[in-house]
Amino acid sequence: MLYKQNETGVVTFEEVSALIKQHITENNWKNVLILPPDISRFHSGAGPITALYYDELTARGCSVKVMPALGTHIAMTKEELHRMFGTGIPDEAYIVHDFRKSVVEIGTVPGDYVDRISNGLFSDDVKVSINAELLKPEYDAILSVGQVIPHELAGMASYTKNIVVGCGGGEMINVSHFLGVFTGRENILGVADNPVRKLFDYIQENMLDGKIPLTFIQTVMAQVDGKDAYKGFFIGTDRKPFEMGVALSHKVNITHVEKPIKKCVVWMDPASYHSTWVTNKAIYRTQKAVAEDGEIIVIAPGMCMFGENDLADKAIRKYGYRPRAEMLEIRKQDPFLQENLSLAGHLIRSVPSPNTKITYCTNKLTKEEIEHANFCYMTVEEALALYPCEDWDIGWHTLENGEEVYFVRNAALGLWMYDGE
Repeated sequence: MLYKQNETGVVTFEEVSALIKQHITENNWKNVLILPPDISRFHSGAGPITALYYDELTARGCSVKVMPALGTHIAMTKEELHRMFGTGIPDEAYIVHDFRKSVVEIGTVPGDYVDRISNGLFSDDVKVSINAELLKPEYDAILSVGQVIPHELAGMASYTKNIVVGCGGGEMINVSHFLGVFTGRENILGVADNPVRKLFDYIQENMLDGKIPLTFIQTVMAQVDGKDAYKGFFIGTDRKPFEMGVALSHKVNITHVEKPIKKCVVWMDPASYHSTWVTNKAIYRTQKAVAEDGEIIVIAPGMCMFGENDLADKAIRKYGYRPRAEMLEIRKQDPFLQENLSLAGHLIRSVPSPNTKITYCTNKLTKEEIEHANFCYMTVEEALALYPCEDWDIGWHTLENGEEVYFVRNAALGLWMYDGE
């Protein structure tokens, strides 16, 4: 195992580079597959890491392919690939994951195990499928690159999630999302020991370890002086790097506010967040800090759609986001949602209380579309006139009218909580 972490300072990219070069030198690979996240995880620090691995490996005569772990997200455009990974990786080196067509089954998680870990929430056998590329015998190493950070469905992101969800098939995506949402986002966020992670651990131990040449390369990131900074970098083939990343992430990615936030203004990077499917992180990651009668204002100039694929977009446009009990009743009547558990789970409007107001600010979806999805609407210009946050630091701000707001720049980089009553 190789690692470097710095809770109080930063891990420089020079230090990250040194560990990457050491990692490569210690191995004699001829064929490597790299599995980085997609553009929605641009701030994970995985882009420069992937590019450096590619450059160093190919310079040593190694054949390298790169397959972004899309899950159900749309494929990255050439512009997005270049923005995240640079221009040094040729187009032909990229492979596009398709969760419907490019996966093969590798095993089944028994229903009695799923029933036990979910306290009876789900008791069916779960088939596990992953992209067929991962099973090709010519690969000496498969490098899974990801970020350890609080996550609304897995509790803490990275490790096996990158394989069975990011590079996985529909059934595992559906079941893991269902377990995460119906366990309760408010209960699972930031918690590493939960039903979804136990499901992933079963797969790791019984279907992946010793069968696929996986190495996990994991970061812990934070915003320092308004820029993405590495706080930890971990390389290893077992669960230990993930556990170390979780411990560090709890220290650097969770912000405990001293009082409930009445109005939370969240800016979401327009180059990375294009759909409510991923931009809703602005809600999930701040909801535990917002007062029951508070408001979350999401300024998302790049948001132009609801779902990251045709099925998701259609479902969100049809039903919008609903309270948990209401969504459960709708699911009982809709065979499509019964088959697509992840969509049913995603459609739950996860906020501290029904009195919490959520306002989406975008110019690429109409007021009617946003309101039909059960959010309030504001244009980007209107939002910035009220909350001129482009140069704000993260934290509390007092407006000219005396109103106090809390600002979050890119909620996907952390978790905000109020611990009081």
